[in-house]
Amino acid sequence: MQNRIARIVSKVKSFPWILKGYARPSYSQVGEDRILHYYFNSIGIDQPSYLDVGTNHPIHGSNTYFFYLKGSSGVCIEPHPDIYKQIKSKRPRDISVNTGIGISNTAEADYFIFPKKQSGWNTFSKEEVDYRKANNQPYERVIKMPLKNINDVIATYCKTTPDFISIDVEGLDFDIIKTLNFEKYTPKALVIETLRMGETQGSYKRTDISEFLKNKGYIVYADTYVNTIFIQS
Repeated sequence: MQNRIARIVSKVKSFPWILKGYARPSYSQVGEDRILHYYFNSIGIDQPSYLDVGTNHPIHGSNTYFFYLKGSSGVCIEPHPDIYKQIKSKRPRDISVNTGIGISNTAEADYFIFPKKQSGWNTFSKEEVDYRKANNQPYERVIKMPLKNINDVIATYCKTTPDFISIDVEGLDFDIIKTLNFEKYTPKALVIETLRMGETQGSYKRTDISEFLKNKGYIVYADTYVNTIFIQS
C-alpha cells in the first residue's frame, strides 16, 4: 500500500511536466529504454529493431515497448501461454513466439511458473527454482514448453540482425548469450540482466558476462545495477 501511494504521489507531481512536454516516459525496470534511446539517437537510428527474449508483461518493465510506441517492431519470445496472448493483443505489430530459448539440442524443457505477482521469476532454470524455494518462494506449477535456438529464431523471424537484443530469463541469460553466433549476428546493443541472487552472499553483479562480451567486441555503455547495456566497441 505504501509503495502504491508513493507511485500515485509521484504521478501527480509529474503531471505538470507532462503537460509542458518535459517528461520522458520509461517502461523499463530502471530506465534502460531511455538509455538505449539516447544511444540509438547518437548513431542515427530512430526506430531500432529488437529481439526481446523473456518479454514477460508487454508494457510494464519492458525494454522494448518504448520503441514499439515510436514505430519500431521486433520479435518477442515469451514461454508463458497467458502472457504470450497479452503480448499478441497489446503489440500486434511485433512477432510473438510462444517458446523458450534453448541452450542445447533439447527440444523441450520444464518451465516453472510462479504466482502472477511474481511472474518475473518464471524460469527454465532449476537452480533458480531451488533458490526461490529455499527462500519460501515456491513456484505454482510447471509445464512443458518447446525450445528454439536463438540463432534459429533470428534466422526465422528477423529480417536482419536485430539492432538490439534484450535478455531476461532468470538465471540462463549468460547461457543463451554464449550460444549466439556473433560471427553471423552482431547486434549493435545488448541488454542483459547481470544482477543475480546468491545463496550466501545476497545479490551480486556477474562479471563473467562482461568479460565474455568484451572478447566479442562489446563494451559496457551503461549499468543500471539490475541490467547492463553493452554496445559494439
